[in-house]
Amino acid sequence: MPKKRTKKIKVGVVGAARGKAFGVAAGAKLEMELVALCDTWQRRLEQVGEQLDVATYADFDEFLQHDMDAVILANYFHEHTRLAVKALKAGKHVMSETTACFTPAEGVALVEAVEKSGKIYMLAENYPYMVFNQEMRRIFRTGKIGTFMYGEGEYVHPESADFWNSISNGIDHWRNWIPATYYCTHSLGPIMYITDTRPVKVNGLVMPHCDDDPVTQRCPRRNDDASMIALRMNNGAVVKLLQMWLRGESVWTRIHGSRGQMENLRHGNTQKVRIRREQYHQRRTGPVDQTYLPEFPKHHQEAMKATHGGGDFFMNYHFAEAIRKNTPPYFDVYRGVAMSLVGILAYRSALNDSNALEIPDFRKKSVRRRYADDRWSPDPGQRKKGDPWPSIKGDVKPGEKAMAYARRNWDRYLDL
Repeated sequence: MPKKRTKKIKVGVVGAARGKAFGVAAGAKLEMELVALCDTWQRRLEQVGEQLDVATYADFDEFLQHDMDAVILANYFHEHTRLAVKALKAGKHVMSETTACFTPAEGVALVEAVEKSGKIYMLAENYPYMVFNQEMRRIFRTGKIGTFMYGEGEYVHPESADFWNSISNGIDHWRNWIPATYYCTHSLGPIMYITDTRPVKVNGLVMPHCDDDPVTQRCPRRNDDASMIALRMNNGAVVKLLQMWLRGESVWTRIHGSRGQMENLRHGNTQKVRIRREQYHQRRTGPVDQTYLPEFPKHHQEAMKATHGGGDFFMNYHFAEAIRKNTPPYFDVYRGVAMSLVGILAYRSALNDSNALEIPDFRKKSVRRRYADDRWSPDPGQRKKGDPWPSIKGDVKPGEKAMAYARRNWDRYLDL
């Protein structure tokens, strides 16, 4: 018998660049049809809309009136929540990139909007779905690693000044001021996914803005260079996260359990997994040390063609599956908000001698009430009394040479 055809999920994307990637790659393979794009950059919007032959909107409210089932938010990092809440109220499923909320109050509003709407919400965190992280989740679930005790996650991503300025157009672009702890989901997400644990306490430490960095000298950055976040998980395990713009690119996950340890390789083929199990008190059932290149558990060929090491394919796959089955995805609104709160509260900790802070559990209404008016934010464009600056050094002012170099990059970028 012929395979029954699945009804396509009609998707609208906010952010023309992400929309183009979605329309060309993952969408068609997963019976997800791109039907509309929304972007404030009119020229890029029209260009991509014409290439993909889809409707285009510069106004988000008009965009929401288009006939579609779901919205993918790829707008600016600190502006996801307001659009997510609007889309949920309009009856759309939502997948939101990189952070669920930018303040605790936004986290409360988002959780309550999802609960009220009955729609699917997913945090678009793609790093857990890279092949080595999916393999480590599989191994962990067999019990061979034992009880999770300690983990490390790294997302260290240095860039040249020219590339940085090309994707951060303007001194007020979020990349030029986002605190170094906030972008923590790429380092934390894999650990949560592999071990099924949640963060409950956080200490944040920040490596401050360094004037000796030649990239910093050519960019109008007002934020710090990197951060280290220490977490206590809900099972008692300890986790160390390292992220942002240190030298020495690294996408790495390490898990220690009571019966073994595993990680992806730091050198050579970093997609490979290394497992070490010193089987001291049992008959040896396998090698003590094993290194191999895993395959994706399913859809291997499709995932291999996708960006972010295949993670983008599975991110969209799980969003589509959640919609079709009407079942919350793994990175639902509660995990998504918890991950975002780690970045927010780690910065609050860093500004207060790195003291430990509780990560509130927004699954509980009584806890949410305590944070409903917490709008503490480092956004310099919305600054109010009591808000922090984007750097632990305070109000960092870019130098004249950095501004001049950046403007030359911006002019070239706008001419494209």
